[in-house]
Amino acid sequence: MREAAFIRKNKLKWKSYETKKPSSPDELADRFIELTDDLAYARTFYPESDTTAYLNTLAGRSHQAIYKNKKEKQNRFISFWKYELPYLFRQHHRQLFYAFLIFAVACGIGALSAALDDTFVRLILGDSYVNMTLENIRKGDPMAVYKGRGEAEMFLFITFNNIKVSFLAFVMGVFFSIGTFWVLFQNGVMLGAFQYFFYKQGLLLTSVLTIWIHGTLEISAIVIAGCAGFVMGNSLLFPKTYSRSYSFKRGARQGLKIVVGLVPIFITAGFLEGFVTRHTEMPMALSLFIILSSAAFILYYFIIYPRSLHKTHVTDKTEN
Repeated sequence: MREAAFIRKNKLKWKSYETKKPSSPDELADRFIELTDDLAYARTFYPESDTTAYLNTLAGRSHQAIYKNKKEKQNRFISFWKYELPYLFRQHHRQLFYAFLIFAVACGIGALSAALDDTFVRLILGDSYVNMTLENIRKGDPMAVYKGRGEAEMFLFITFNNIKVSFLAFVMGVFFSIGTFWVLFQNGVMLGAFQYFFYKQGLLLTSVLTIWIHGTLEISAIVIAGCAGFVMGNSLLFPKTYSRSYSFKRGARQGLKIVVGLVPIFITAGFLEGFVTRHTEMPMALSLFIILSSAAFILYYFIIYPRSLHKTHVTDKTEN
């Protein structure tokens, strides 16, 4: 839309934000989200305009108001999970789709390679792991690997390792997204070969019902971390109307927010792997409940909810 139309549509709202104090911390958070959304639009279409400078000042005031006392800081924390992170994901669903597609194709390549070459699984997973698992299968406990360490020790080790992988997928995006592509591809091939190995042993269902108790959150979060890497990498490749340096800083901040938002998911996945997955005797219904609940959460919070939030936001702006 033309800048004049943009100003005419929003000037009364901006003026009210400038002159009227918010009635509650929630209203202040809503104002800040509105202003940053308008500022992002103005920076994209009118980067050198006085309107952009005005909105930047107005958003800065709201930001300072949010952080001026502890109560508002607490609200800012809630606002991050309830609004800011979902809004951010709505902007980057395309990168999320690319990350998922790369990972899914890599899984297919890994499974196909394992099917065509008997040595491929050993190449990817290592002789020691394959030999250990084959021995566990012969003993009648194919998932014994998840019982080898203490619960707390495994929880801490797995959580740290998952967070490390996610940050690697993000940081490698600095290489114009190629590094992120490689991390996703490697992990996808490994998963495909891993699942085919159990399929060949006649244990596909057993492996799925056990491994995906924690794997649903863990694998989803790695793909989402790949999305964060693409956000940063693409900001270097496609700066649009911004300078390349500013675009990179902006993309890095957004990608980092996504990765930070994944930390609770990795902690939950580590808890499940350390304390729950080891109970291979649990009923199938319970295992399916955990897996499907985890999948439903990922689908809702990262795809459905951001779209719904964005749709409501756009509708409200149109009506106003």
